[in-house]
Amino acid sequence: MISGKTRLLLLSLTLPLWASASASEPAAPSSAHTLIAALGHPAPAHTAFAEARFMQVLDRPLVVSGELSWLGGDKLQRRVDKPQAETATIADGEVTQERVGKSPRHFSLKRAPQLQVLLDSFVALLSGDAGRLQQAFDVRQTGDIDGAWTLMLTPLDARVAKTIASITVEGNTKESRCMFMQEADGDLTIDLLGVLASRMPAAPTREGLQALCRDTH
Repeated sequence: MISGKTRLLLLSLTLPLWASASASEPAAPSSAHTLIAALGHPAPAHTAFAEARFMQVLDRPLVVSGELSWLGGDKLQRRVDKPQAETATIADGEVTQERVGKSPRHFSLKRAPQLQVLLDSFVALLSGDAGRLQQAFDVRQTGDIDGAWTLMLTPLDARVAKTIASITVEGNTKESRCMFMQEADGDLTIDLLGVLASRMPAAPTREGLQALCRDTH
């Protein structure tokens, strides 16, 4: 069985992206293709992250922090430094999870087809391949690169939608600040990205993190 932590691996590997479109209409393909292609990042690309996962079965959120990396091709890595060191890597169709003092765990992406769909999608995002991204998500955007912007991704694949209801990325100009991953069961994961990661509160709340993400001062 694939753990919730593993499912979150791909969802936490989004690096800066942004675009502009109507709030009520899907992003125009020509605009999205042009902007995402122009703003893709060359590999390797790294960014700090701090993540709070709000689960209905827990009284307080689970908080971790570390570094996210796209290593080129279909290779993604998430290194957690706190509260305990661990690394998860997706490469060559396989997921590897490593913890100090324990033997590495490996499993094939064939065991989790929804992860393969998400892998394809986020590699498309990071490399600037808008066409590949739009094959997996309904992409809607508000704002523009000159100020605050929001990008919402809604899975088109029914297998992914059973786990993930939506993914929303918020940013300002050329800075991706936060990612909100709303799970289908009601749980919510919020990632602070880049320089904002160092501002994760000791006791985060949903409302407090939403305010922090939208505060550009």
